Amino acid sequence: MQYELIRLKNELGITFIYVTHDQEEALTMSDTIVVMNQGYIQQIGTPESIYNEPENAFVADFIGDSNIIDSVMIRDKLVSFLGKKWDCVDTGFGENKPVDVVIRPEDVILKEEGAGTLDGVVSHLIFKGVHYEMEVMAGGFEWLVHSTSMFPVGTKISISVDPFNIQIMNKPESEDEEAVRIEE
Repeated sequence: MQYELIRLKNELGITFIYVTHDQEEALTMSDTIVVMNQGYIQQIGTPESIYNEPENAFVADFIGDSNIIDSVMIRDKLVSFLGKKWDCVDTGFGENKPVDVVIRPEDVILKEEGAGTLDGVVSHLIFKGVHYEMEVMAGGFEWLVHSTSMFPVGTKISISVDPFNIQIMNKPESEDEEAVRIEE
């Protein structure tokens, strides 16, 4: 049905509004997505920008699986979380500012123990067909990881993340702020 709706929209050259709670469907069918929470717009953008650069923790969690980690932006292009300093590409957040970091499960790189930034252990493993979904306890945080490589439960491994895949988000100053804030 998704292909048929896209074909029909393109063939007729029309704009239509499609309301769904199915995130995959929204990413697949949309030119522009509007993410709402409690009646307030959280973010407007292309499927790629919404998924890869969420404005806040709600959007990151709502559109796909995410590892959302309390962090401190030390300075431009350097963030600290889980007791380690990580290079990133983000700038303009200020120095020593509390932020949220979002890392998608498919962006977590698993290596041999000691070869990455954080050592951990695989605590859960599920085969999903296209990939394995694992939970990895590392740095006192339970990471959700998607990988085409399988690591059995109990395997000691190491985690790395490419700086480009560490997304920095401002922390809301209050719970209410997250429900109403959007840059205009």
